[in-house]
Amino acid sequence: MDTWHLLLAAILLILLPFLVVFGAGDSRRRRLPPGPPSLPLIGSTVWLTNSLADAVPLLRRLIARHGPVVSLRVGSTRLLVFVADRRLAHAALVERGAALADRPSLTSTTLLGENDNLISRASYGATWRLLRRNLVSEMLHPSRVRLFSPARSWVRRVLIEKLRESGDSGAVVGTFQYAMFCLLVLMCFGERLDEPAVRAVAAAQRDALLYMSSKMAVFAFFPAITRHVFRRRLLTAHALRRRQKELFLPLINARRKFKKSHGGGVAGGEARKETTFEHSYVDTLLDIRLPDADSVNVGDRALTDDEMVNLCSEFLNAGTDTTSTALQWIMAELVKNPSIQSKLHDEINSKITTTTGADIDGEVTEEDTHNMPYLKAVILEGLRKHPPGHMVLPHKAAEEIEIGGYVIPKGTTVNFMVAEMGRDEKEWEKPMEFIPERFLAGGDGEGVDVTGSKGIRMMPFGVGRRICAGLNIAMLHLEYFVANMVREFEWKEVAGDEVDFAEKTEFTTVMAKPLRARLVPRRT
Repeated sequence: MDTWHLLLAAILLILLPFLVVFGAGDSRRRRLPPGPPSLPLIGSTVWLTNSLADAVPLLRRLIARHGPVVSLRVGSTRLLVFVADRRLAHAALVERGAALADRPSLTSTTLLGENDNLISRASYGATWRLLRRNLVSEMLHPSRVRLFSPARSWVRRVLIEKLRESGDSGAVVGTFQYAMFCLLVLMCFGERLDEPAVRAVAAAQRDALLYMSSKMAVFAFFPAITRHVFRRRLLTAHALRRRQKELFLPLINARRKFKKSHGGGVAGGEARKETTFEHSYVDTLLDIRLPDADSVNVGDRALTDDEMVNLCSEFLNAGTDTTSTALQWIMAELVKNPSIQSKLHDEINSKITTTTGADIDGEVTEEDTHNMPYLKAVILEGLRKHPPGHMVLPHKAAEEIEIGGYVIPKGTTVNFMVAEMGRDEKEWEKPMEFIPERFLAGGDGEGVDVTGSKGIRMMPFGVGRRICAGLNIAMLHLEYFVANMVREFEWKEVAGDEVDFAEKTEFTTVMAKPLRARLVPRRT
């Protein structure tokens, strides 16, 4: 037993003479979703043997026992509800979107002295709308996305070179992660950093991400006690945040200086360095003015350094970990299914640009991928079967609502089981098989809409008002890099080291046994 379970056991022994099943009568009276029995202070009894940070296997068991809507309690007051049915998800997130557009606050955020001024964490209101609108219009608008086409082409060359260098080792996951960080660091800070600098940023990001997602959930339980018992975790979290700040602030300040000297961040006036890009996410953050009731000029507060660092960290996490995870799963399926890989390679070769000079370095261009339906089907099938996040980010009920005939009280945290919907055997034929053809004409996934606006079949990016703002650029990156990797190499299993599709929960759901592949160059 680890320290957490020892602490719970000690509290349970102290309370044993007074314990009664908690909340059962309330559940019957108010028709709350079913779930395991609860105890005062602790909440659901399952926390005595399970961790909140790795709840997916537990939830699958509860859904199999109770149905598609289940509940858990954390402590005496916090109620968590989980929904695994696509129709109920559509009714809740799309038909009644405003009621679940808010986010629950995290105790760990408060303990770290941070605020929720992030797109992923901000309450549904003016600050969230401002931050999201800035991201969508200034970074994700098609005109802005096209600005970064040279960056994607550069990263493609980096990726292919690193894969060639991997030789017979077969290790590719680290290469995927490094390539995605090269791209997102450039987009974020407007500077093409050298390899040691990119790897330093990547290490700081992953260390913080994995620690926060695996070690901080304990503070959801009676924080007045756990903040002292697990004080070393808070100290470690603070140290990880300081490391991010040490790396990010010089880059932010350099961009501030560049923006000032180049009139808004667009190249002009004096020459810029070859490695300096004309636009970046930091440029847009420097222009933001947040509403601030404590300011003399309400609505005219610049972002603080800490807020800038956290927003940059959010931007990097959103575009690197999820994309590299999806790439790993998709390429693993292509390794395991050589006939599918061969069919995809045939489509790529038949569609690539053949005009003079366009194919000089073997690139499958972004324009080429627009006319590759089988490539799109492969990507969609990868996201259906292996969504990087098996649950979306949690929602909070802004008012009392009903889901599946159950009452969801105001303030309840509600989450949705993404993987269960994409693998539902009632909705998909042979859901645990990798069949891209299902997304072509006549397949059971033909015409599927990943935004879920008309109906949910799969929701790897979430749906409703808090849908992932980067959906389109994520699809672009997956299509572009998969197409280029398949054109450049034939991906084969390593003898004696076959692909294993067992899962492991980190920040995303990754392969428990990281993908290794033997890469055979297709072009000489």
